[in-house]
Amino acid sequence: MSVRSLFLSSARALPAQETAYPVLGAISAAHFLNDMMQSLILAMYPLLKGGFNLSFAQIGLITFTFQATASLLQPLVGLYTDRHPKPYSLMFGMCCTFIGLLLLATADSYPMLLLAAALVGSGSSVFHPESSRVARMASGGKFGLAQSVFQVGGNAGTALGPLLTALIVMPNGQGSVAWFSLAALLAIFLLWQVGRWYSHQQASGQLKAKLHHGATETGLPRGKVIGSIAVLLTLIFSKYFYMASLTSYFTFYLMHKFDVSAQTAQIHLFLFLFAVAAGTLIGGPVGDRIGRKRVIWFSILGVAPFTLAMPHVGLAATTVLSLIIGVILASAFSAIIVYAQELLPGRVGLVAGMFFGFSFGMGAVGAALLGKLADLRGIEYVYQLCAFLPLLGLLTVFLPDLRRRH
Repeated sequence: MSVRSLFLSSARALPAQETAYPVLGAISAAHFLNDMMQSLILAMYPLLKGGFNLSFAQIGLITFTFQATASLLQPLVGLYTDRHPKPYSLMFGMCCTFIGLLLLATADSYPMLLLAAALVGSGSSVFHPESSRVARMASGGKFGLAQSVFQVGGNAGTALGPLLTALIVMPNGQGSVAWFSLAALLAIFLLWQVGRWYSHQQASGQLKAKLHHGATETGLPRGKVIGSIAVLLTLIFSKYFYMASLTSYFTFYLMHKFDVSAQTAQIHLFLFLFAVAAGTLIGGPVGDRIGRKRVIWFSILGVAPFTLAMPHVGLAATTVLSLIIGVILASAFSAIIVYAQELLPGRVGLVAGMFFGFSFGMGAVGAALLGKLADLRGIEYVYQLCAFLPLLGLLTVFLPDLRRRH
C-alpha cells in the first residue's frame, strides 16, 4: 500500500477514539529525520573544534545558538497555532532545516556556523509544537503512547546522528554534511502528506473533537496548576541540564579521561542516545497504565544513584551507567508533556511549545555554561557537579495525582 493511500484511509471520518497509526508513524519518521539532522551539529563538534580552532566556550555557544532559536520561538508558535491551526507549517519548518544543513556543509567561518545553527533551530521551533499537536490528534485517546511514538522517532534520529557522523562526516570532512539534505527533502514529502491529513481533519470539523478528546477539567485551583507547571519546568531543567553535559561534552569526557579516539567516543555517544530512544518509548505507555506521576518520580529521582556513580568508574562501567541513565532519564519527557496537557486542557500547542522550548532552552544554557565551566575547571569537574541535578526529582512530591481526579 502506498504512503498516499495509507493517509487517505486514515483521513476518512476516523472517530476521535480510534488511533491513526499511519499518521503517528509518519510524524515519528519525520521526527527521526529532523533530529538526526540536528544531531549532526552536536556530533561534529570534535571536527569543528579542530577545523576552526574553537574553545569549549565557542562550542557551547554553537549549541546555545541552535537551542535558543528553537526554545524562544516554540511557545509563540504553539500559542499562535492553538488559535490558528496551520496544517502545512511543518513543511516550512523543515525547509529552514534544509537550508541550515547546506550552510553548515559550506561554512568557512565561525559566524557562518552560528547562522547555520540558528536556521536549524528555527526549523525545530516550528516542527515540535505542531508535530506534538498532530500526535495528540492521531492518538485516539492513547496520549502517552502517541507522545512516546512521536518522541522515539526524534530520539532514535538523535542517536543515529553521531554514528553517521563517525562513519561518513569524520572521514570525508565538513562538506559531506550536504548529503544529509536529502533526508530533509524526504521529511518535507512526509510532512506534506501529514499536512494533507491535518487539513482534512480541519475541513471535516473533526479537528476540535480530536484535540479535546479525553480532555477534562481537573478542578484544581489556579495557583495549584501554576505551581504544578513550575515543578514540571524545574524537572525539565534538571533533566536537560544534565543531558546537555552528555550530548555536548560526553565525547570530550571519554577522550580526555580514557584516551579513546574521536570515532570511538562517537560510538559511545550513539549507544547513550540509543538508550535515550528506548527509554522514551517506554515512558508514555507505562504512564497511560500506572499514572504519569509515578513515571516522573522514577525517571528523574531514580536516575540519581547512577549519575552520582558515573564520574568515579572506569570506561566499561561508564558505558553501562550511561545506558542505564539514558533509559531511565528519557522515560520522563512524554509523561511530563501529557501530564501538563491534562493540567491545561485545550492548550495542546502552548504546552508542547512551552515544554519543548524550555527543554531546548535549558539545553542551550546548560551547554554554554558547562562549556565555560569545562574551560575553567576541566571536563571531569562538569560531570561531578551535574551528577547532583537529578536530586531535584524530590519536587515531584508536590504534583497532584491527576488519575484520581479523572
